Amino acid sequence: MSPLIQVRAFAVHVFTATGAALALTALFYAVEGQWTSMFLCLGIALIIDAVDGTIARYVGVAGVLPRWSGDLLDLVVDFATYVFVPAYAIAAGGILPAPLALPAGALIVITGAIYFADRQMKLPGNYFRGFPALWNGLAFYLFLIRPAPWFALLIVIAFSVLTFMPFKFLHPIRVKRFRALNVTAVLIGSMLAIGALIYELHPAMWVTAGLLLIGLYFLVVGSTDRERPAP
Repeated sequence: MSPLIQVRAFAVHVFTATGAALALTALFYAVEGQWTSMFLCLGIALIIDAVDGTIARYVGVAGVLPRWSGDLLDLVVDFATYVFVPAYAIAAGGILPAPLALPAGALIVITGAIYFADRQMKLPGNYFRGFPALWNGLAFYLFLIRPAPWFALLIVIAFSVLTFMPFKFLHPIRVKRFRALNVTAVLIGSMLAIGALIYELHPAMWVTAGLLLIGLYFLVVGSTDRERPAP
């Protein structure tokens, strides 16, 4: 096998692993209380996560470099960017009641770790089973709307429970049902999120309202598929 093909395949793994570097950078900004910069890093990591699998399949990474597991690498990076850094931000960002902030952060990382270990996290049709530990997105909404601390705590507890509930959560790209609408919602939501970051998470009310509507749509649209998930 050509060394060039192997180098190209390994470069895809490096590309995926840059998400871990972005997680470290995001954590650095979080410690400094620079929440906009933190979410920008997590957003870039999200883009990498969205495209690296497609690139890996195109290059044939699994066949060229069977020594390294792209799936495991993806899970390691995703846990850092989707769960660990957002958990720190939620716990340290003044979002929750101070005495319960650290326990709530611990709850997030524990439930997130268990979810990532679930071999049945995926359902037929490319749905996720339960809330798929998208704590980066939920953290963004909490910093955006800044609910009362006790209400924010209830939100964290509720989504921790929803992690293990047998309902369908949509993958906006891979699920065929309503795909055009889903992709459109992702693009609009991304533009609104960029606008919110430009205004330091204090955007116009219509931006916040639009983001809330899109978030609610993705939370409930999977439940409109009447085919029951396997137990």
